[in-house]
Amino acid sequence: MFDLDRWQEIFSSLKHNKLRTFLTVFGVFWGIFMLMIMLGSSSGLTNGVTEGMKDFATNSAFVWTQRTTQPYKGFQRGRRWNFTNDDMTGIKKNIREINILAPRLNGWGGDGANNAVRGIKSGAFTISGDYPEINKIDPVLMVKGRFLNNVDIAEKRKIAVIGNHVFDVLFKQDEDPIGKYIKIKNVYFKVVGVFKPKNPNVNMGGDKGQTIFLPFTTLQRTYNFGDVVHYFGITAKEGVPVSQIEDKVVTLLKKRHKIAPNDEQAVGHVNIEKEVKKIYILFTGMHFLIWIVGIGTLLAGVIGISNIMLVIVKERTKEIGIQRAIGATPKKVIGQIITESVFLTTLAGYSGLVAGVGIIQAINLILVKSGVDTGMFKNPGVDFNIAIISLIIIICSGVFAGLLPAYRAVKIKPIDALRSE
Repeated sequence: MFDLDRWQEIFSSLKHNKLRTFLTVFGVFWGIFMLMIMLGSSSGLTNGVTEGMKDFATNSAFVWTQRTTQPYKGFQRGRRWNFTNDDMTGIKKNIREINILAPRLNGWGGDGANNAVRGIKSGAFTISGDYPEINKIDPVLMVKGRFLNNVDIAEKRKIAVIGNHVFDVLFKQDEDPIGKYIKIKNVYFKVVGVFKPKNPNVNMGGDKGQTIFLPFTTLQRTYNFGDVVHYFGITAKEGVPVSQIEDKVVTLLKKRHKIAPNDEQAVGHVNIEKEVKKIYILFTGMHFLIWIVGIGTLLAGVIGISNIMLVIVKERTKEIGIQRAIGATPKKVIGQIITESVFLTTLAGYSGLVAGVGIIQAINLILVKSGVDTGMFKNPGVDFNIAIISLIIIICSGVFAGLLPAYRAVKIKPIDALRSE
């Protein structure tokens, strides 16, 4: 491996065929370069998605009402119905596997009409009536003040917790909103907190930054919603699958409201745990596809090197014959061919690896320095272990690329080689 004469022969051969050498190694360079770019981009996308929902309770589910699609117990199909406050008690009493139950009442928002006013400023926001427990399922980051608490619920206080975009619209940037009043549908509420979303990639009920949280009981009483509940957020106790309690909740609510047990459309529901698993399966499939494409491209480059090595062996037929005639063993000939093949693939592959990782790191640095909100793309990079594995694959590929040419070289008989023109 460290025979000086062998390396002099290799460098002499490469130097005299510069264009051929470049074209030979470019396929391997491009294959590993694109593999690093694709892996880095995939990592950035994965990080962006997971970072945007890392604080969300993934062991959760949400249920809401929809029109019935089947007649049942005297009720016609197409009936509108709602959950009620009594359903909260019924769920807690009958389903012990539930950890958190967070009812929600949707006030207004989504129609584009201004519903919140402060002085001469106004805006169209999502008005939501909640219990403090919602902050354990989909937490927010408090910028100023506090979130809802149980005293607000019990005393039906007219207070509001506003999103950062609500603050931007209704207040001046240097203004302290805590203790100030905003008017929502002609009723005044005191602002007790300002928040920004922790999970920007999960929006249950709309953009949280443009949401105003009111105490659930306050919204019910102030705007005459009666005992209506629009949907429930639930989480399972540790070790209990969310799908298990999801099914129990849906069955219980159908029974309480006289809904046909086989009416699949009457209760809308989403299992966050199941959706998160789908996302991870999608990313796993994407990584697998990237490796297939990258290794396929790399393999094409390796085959190119193997073909060129065959040409080189043919060109050196007389030289190899002389070496065999003066006592060179088959092992030495094979070693020389494989060494050159490994050198070419390693040089090309390492260059592609460094270039690919360098570009990914440069992109990451630019994104960090610029401070722009990259949304679902964050911290692209290539894992060190992946880079090492890629380098090992390159070296092994070089060995395989040189095997056939080396075998051909050993098969050459010295007497035939010396006759070769």
